[in-house]
Amino acid sequence: MRVEPPVPADALAAIRAPLESAGAVRADAPLLQPLNLLLDLAGEAMRARLFVVQAEGGAEACLRPDFTVAIARGHLDSGKAEGRYLYEGTAFRAASAADRPEEFLQVGLELFAPADGPTEAADAEIAGLAWRSALAGGRDDLTLRLGDVGLFGPFIESLALADSLAARLTRVAGRPRLLQAELARVDEAAQMQGQPQGGTLARILSGLSEAEAGALLEEVWALAGVEPVGGRGPAEIAARLVRKAEAAQAPALTAEQAAAIRAFMAIEDAPQAALAQVAGLAGKRNTALKAALAAWDVRLAALAKVADPARMRFSPALGHAFDYYDGLTFEVTSAALGADRPVAVGGRYDGLLARLGGRVPARAVGCMVRPWRAYAGGEA
Repeated sequence: MRVEPPVPADALAAIRAPLESAGAVRADAPLLQPLNLLLDLAGEAMRARLFVVQAEGGAEACLRPDFTVAIARGHLDSGKAEGRYLYEGTAFRAASAADRPEEFLQVGLELFAPADGPTEAADAEIAGLAWRSALAGGRDDLTLRLGDVGLFGPFIESLALADSLAARLTRVAGRPRLLQAELARVDEAAQMQGQPQGGTLARILSGLSEAEAGALLEEVWALAGVEPVGGRGPAEIAARLVRKAEAAQAPALTAEQAAAIRAFMAIEDAPQAALAQVAGLAGKRNTALKAALAAWDVRLAALAKVADPARMRFSPALGHAFDYYDGLTFEVTSAALGADRPVAVGGRYDGLLARLGGRVPARAVGCMVRPWRAYAGGEA
């Protein structure tokens, strides 16, 4: 495993300092994390990036790829209504290039609060802290890239889509790869018109209850002499097949609707200019979008106090590897490192708490900084 070089102590202290100023308590996370949970949050494509381990006869686990999910689970276990947590430690991901580290240091901050009141101040605080922390590393080529997964839902409403299609698109709002797959169906629909889609087994399973679908899949495995490998059971696999069948049989986008979504996803400009383009695509009568755009005026005014607006960019489709983000998203990128190696990332993930079993609606926003990338003498 390739290990990231250490950051000099004085540089690391400078990078850590803005996050330490936020009044958070120190937190840690278990080195081993449940694999199935992380795959549910990021999709099977993430498996290739994880270091998977499995005890004989036990469930699969992985070395922690980040801290956010584990910190959120710890907060829920505490029973507290609110909390601020600062963490620092190593994370592990298989690198996509031979010269990149697979064990690396992360410093981050997670903020949890009750689900009442506005979120703009907390959003701006966390994004501003990440910017200040990244900037403290000494690089002079940084850009604060902003996005908002939450804008996609109101935008979709303006397209008058079928309810099932609108819901499916909204679910993948923060994952551009899955959105592109939905857009590709526009071209495929013309070629496959009149032909059954989704696979015979998936269509059969879609007519059964979850328990019946799982039992049938087990029977098919037994007849074929297939021995399942990994931690996913027949009910979970059957549910995924059913969702694929339903997606294949559901209404597809029209060419005009697909063009509007592509235009939305392609927006990237200075924040105010980009937000004006979003408003233009959605039309003037979308009240939900108007409110969301007004909230961005508040965030940007607060961020302008800590970051030069000339170094900000806005792309509404900015997403991250994990799909739990449902509002603000942001990255701090370096011109030298490129967009695929961000110095810092973060965003709002209110819905994750419910997915992890939280019973009380709550708010959550956080950030993570890679000190070796922030350090001017570090990753190149």
